[in-house]
Amino acid sequence: MASAAEQLASNLNFSTFAKAEDLKKRLWFTLGALLVYRLGTYIPLPGLNPDAFAQAFQGQSGGILGLFNMFSGGAVERMAIFALGIMPYISASIIVQLMTSVVPALEQLKKEGEQGRKIINQYTRYGTVLLGVMQAYGIAVGLESGNGLVNDPGWFFRISTVISLLGGTMFLMWLGEQITSRGIGNGISLIIFAGIVAHLPTALAGTLELGRTGALSTPLILAIIVMVVAVIALIVFVERAQRRLLIQYPKRQVGNRMFQGDTSHLPLKLNTAGVIPAIFASSLLLLPATLAGFANTAALPGWATSIVSALGHGQPLYMVLYGGMIAFFAFFYTAIVFNPKDTADNLKKHGGFIPGIRPGERTAEYIDYVLTRITVLGAIYLIFVCILPEILIAQTGVPFYLGGTSLLIVVSVTLDTVAQIQGHLIAQQYEGLIKKSKLRGGKRGR
Repeated sequence: MASAAEQLASNLNFSTFAKAEDLKKRLWFTLGALLVYRLGTYIPLPGLNPDAFAQAFQGQSGGILGLFNMFSGGAVERMAIFALGIMPYISASIIVQLMTSVVPALEQLKKEGEQGRKIINQYTRYGTVLLGVMQAYGIAVGLESGNGLVNDPGWFFRISTVISLLGGTMFLMWLGEQITSRGIGNGISLIIFAGIVAHLPTALAGTLELGRTGALSTPLILAIIVMVVAVIALIVFVERAQRRLLIQYPKRQVGNRMFQGDTSHLPLKLNTAGVIPAIFASSLLLLPATLAGFANTAALPGWATSIVSALGHGQPLYMVLYGGMIAFFAFFYTAIVFNPKDTADNLKKHGGFIPGIRPGERTAEYIDYVLTRITVLGAIYLIFVCILPEILIAQTGVPFYLGGTSLLIVVSVTLDTVAQIQGHLIAQQYEGLIKKSKLRGGKRGR
């Protein structure tokens, strides 16, 4: 079956795509939804002074606001109605995932299949609303504290800001679900992807302008391009890499017939945690610099100023802590999303076993042992991809706009979307083969 699918995938061509009407509708719907999202990032909040805010944002662009601005597609620097972006939903999803590991009731819901998943998704939506209200109110109060940022401060501005920002987040959450069900790819991931990619033309033009003015040498720009291509190739290779554990199923008898034992594989991804460790680590490390930026620098004690300076981009302490946090969250999040004991129990329930390993607890220990070893490699890979741009900026002063975290997201989302498109094309070709076989059978019957 696998070889037949691979053969079909290799035979896919433009004519197959031209006949896939459903796929084309899904692609047009996805593009239209992403266009709506991009338009929303240019609608400013009511009651805000855009020019004053743009000047104030420039001083904070290096902190956590810059990270959020990247994920929101520039909506933060314009303080648009989509400024919160989809981050409250992502935060709520992560919190609910963590709680499923410590709250027995949620853990039981997770095991109840589709019905349990719907209830957990509903809890995630409630969490999104709660986090969205808290963050939107904090933004409103922070804007009022700035000089000349708000035309008419007061409760009316706060309420309108909370409604606008929360409404923007809930609309994006709904839009992401619509893309997932009626379009192509994961809607939430594609929204983040669109926000990051939207900065690429400006970043490329800025880099070429630096080369034209002589600020960057031509060999250095070419070296950067080669490095980016090499890192993308590495990300593609590692994100598709798997450690496959051989699973065997014993012979079984159904009635008077004896069926041979089957074999399959349990795929363990090299980077099970995905991009979450990099997002967590960068958010935590950028928080001190952001708080110091909002506070009066002259009023900070000497030790606080020293810490903020040591945690700046490109500093040795920043890179050491960044790498350590990425490694910690890689193991922590892998332990949350993958439970070897549940996997071993499911294998035992269906009669499957790993050759040479006793079913049950010994299988869980073996899976955990293998997962720990490949997670070490996954953590090293994440550290390399995320630290490399920091070293480049520190040593050469190159304005590397596309950091490791954003590069990981862009490549991973592209791989997933292409895989879904290929899946639709394979299904289309399967349907065509089935129709042809039915027509041939009908002619023979006549």
